Amino acid sequence: MTTGVRRRMGVEERRQQLIGVALELFSRRSPDEVSIDEIASAAGISRPLVYHYFPGKLSLYEAALKRASDDLAGRFVEPHEGPLGARLLRVMRRFFDFVEEHGPGFAALMRGGPAVSADEVRSGSASATNALIDAVRQAAYVQILSHLDLTAEEAPARLELVIRTWISLVESTALIWLDGRRVPRAELEAQLVHDFAALAAVSAAYDEEMAALLRRMLKQEPTDGPFSDLVARLISLAS
Repeated sequence: MTTGVRRRMGVEERRQQLIGVALELFSRRSPDEVSIDEIASAAGISRPLVYHYFPGKLSLYEAALKRASDDLAGRFVEPHEGPLGARLLRVMRRFFDFVEEHGPGFAALMRGGPAVSADEVRSGSASATNALIDAVRQAAYVQILSHLDLTAEEAPARLELVIRTWISLVESTALIWLDGRRVPRAELEAQLVHDFAALAAVSAAYDEEMAALLRRMLKQEPTDGPFSDLVARLISLAS
């Protein structure tokens, strides 16, 4: 007969364990609804020991948020292979995988994070949380630009408006979808790719540089791709 011996974790290993436990709990329920006691219990340690590694729930939430934000930003990384429409569709599938995995936590994040006290606001904790959200948005923006073979310095003003507007639309659409999931997820992913093309097309009607970019995008699209599908759907509406 053998007896189990609990291995003592190092400081960084314990911190990473607590971040993982907290992220799992925050993914199932709003961070406001998760207590330090629950986190301690799930990690198999005492409440005071949680405070030994993190000064409070907000700091633990921010650490979990940093891990989640790195994961979310990574969902926008896509090999530069094939037409843009197909690439964006793969990105949307991975994005909604994240939304499904971290539903309540994603909603709390995009709606401003957990409730914070006045002292925490003054200390800049709320600003740190917002900075992580902005970093994800910026990473998504840079990734989309890269698929158009452009850097942030080279991007026309109207293209920046299109991409940043689209990123905001993706976020708000995901939040609405989580509240009831009344639209099939696959249809919504395709619709968001169509939304990108539609935003670019409207901008192209006002700007020749955007028109040239749109023509280059569409020229590379196959007849069975998402962008071509949008064109066919619009033509059928007009007939």
